[in-house]
Amino acid sequence: MTRPILTLLLALLAPIVVAAQQTVKPEQIKGTWNGALSIGGTSLPLVIHLTSDESGSLTATMDSPQQGAKGIPVQEVKLTQDSLYLNIRAIGGVYAGKITNAETIDGHWKQSGQAFPMQLKKGAAEAPRRPQEPVKPYPYQEQEVTVENKEAGITLAGTLTVPQGKGNHPAVILFTGSGLQDRDMTVLGHKPFLVLADHLTRQGFAVLRLDDRGAGKSGGNPATATTADFASDAQAAYTFLKSRQEVNPKKIGLLGLSEGALIASKVAAANPDVAFVVLMAGNAVPGTELLVAQNEAIFKAGGVPDATLHKLLKLRRAQFEVAASEANVQTAAIKIKALEQEAKAQMTEQEQKQLGLTPQSEQAIVAQLSSPWMRYYLAYDPAPTLQKLQMPVLALNGSKDLQVPAPQNLTATGRALKAGGNTRSTFKIMRDLNHLFQTAKTGLHTEYGSIEETMSPLALETISTWMKSVVK
Repeated sequence: MTRPILTLLLALLAPIVVAAQQTVKPEQIKGTWNGALSIGGTSLPLVIHLTSDESGSLTATMDSPQQGAKGIPVQEVKLTQDSLYLNIRAIGGVYAGKITNAETIDGHWKQSGQAFPMQLKKGAAEAPRRPQEPVKPYPYQEQEVTVENKEAGITLAGTLTVPQGKGNHPAVILFTGSGLQDRDMTVLGHKPFLVLADHLTRQGFAVLRLDDRGAGKSGGNPATATTADFASDAQAAYTFLKSRQEVNPKKIGLLGLSEGALIASKVAAANPDVAFVVLMAGNAVPGTELLVAQNEAIFKAGGVPDATLHKLLKLRRAQFEVAASEANVQTAAIKIKALEQEAKAQMTEQEQKQLGLTPQSEQAIVAQLSSPWMRYYLAYDPAPTLQKLQMPVLALNGSKDLQVPAPQNLTATGRALKAGGNTRSTFKIMRDLNHLFQTAKTGLHTEYGSIEETMSPLALETISTWMKSVVK
């Protein structure tokens, strides 16, 4: 699960003319520099911001736009004659380069025992192209709306788009994936729900999309919220949309992507009058099973040897099960940390590097598995909820989705719906699409930001054609 690439260029205070071993002064390289790592056939842009403190010493932060990371602190910055050294301890990364002229620094990025050549160029990285984003004026109405969740005591903000013409339009509510998301589900420079809402509104549907609680203009505290809390917000959105004059209350459907699919299912199970449900990259197995499969898919794609990967999966499964079953969060944290340390003791230093197991990653996994959201997610089994759905259901998964692997989850979705007696379900694996339904090469999350396509036109057309068929 973050966001736009920085566009401000910081001016160089003085020109740089570098001769062999010439001393470069800190003020000569202050500003923004950008480069890109070539990893596994994909390009990962990095942006370095060099500034100085009151004493004149250089300081720095780093952005990784495609990973949604901004302002990563650089703990150590050294400028020795014409050489720059950056140590980003939080991620175990080091950059060392030689300042060749006023515009470039030639060097290497080192992390997890590997070195990658990377040249830094003066200035900010170019903003990525996003050709599918709609441009105003739109051929439909767009309204800012608020939704009251009285049960939670919070107000949610969002956008309602309505086709031209008189009311009684079929409608759909969009539910975002995990992490703090705005109404457009903005991720890595993409706005998937803006593109999807635009497409569906042009096809005749009113579309409601909301900022998650605690995101954008919505109230609420996301730090303590679980999927059940987000489902409560979604229920409020459904109740709100049924009251709108522009909408046919008997033709309101729900669409969710990733965790949003779980939320859509929960609301539909509680409201049999929901007209239809679209599950995009939805999981249908317990969270413990899903995250083990997710780790396996991602690390395999990253080239980790099977024997080493087996050790990681054994560790993660044990940790996930503790987080899902241990009622006391502090006791769970102690057990999770002990499991990490015991597993690392049985690994070589090379294996630990391949898996990215560091003291920092250990702290991160303990914190992550201690959050209310993660503990709920790991323990939650979607199947019983899916068994309650009797309305038409469209389930789509991408063949290159490494976060919610299609073979495991689409099969489980079909099994659950069939067990509940649903005879109006449609299932499809979308060829070459990743977790965000982009046409992808590897399916790795590091690729999301580098793909210009925000959402596959085939996926958009598949969804709208099916929706129109069930509300006609």
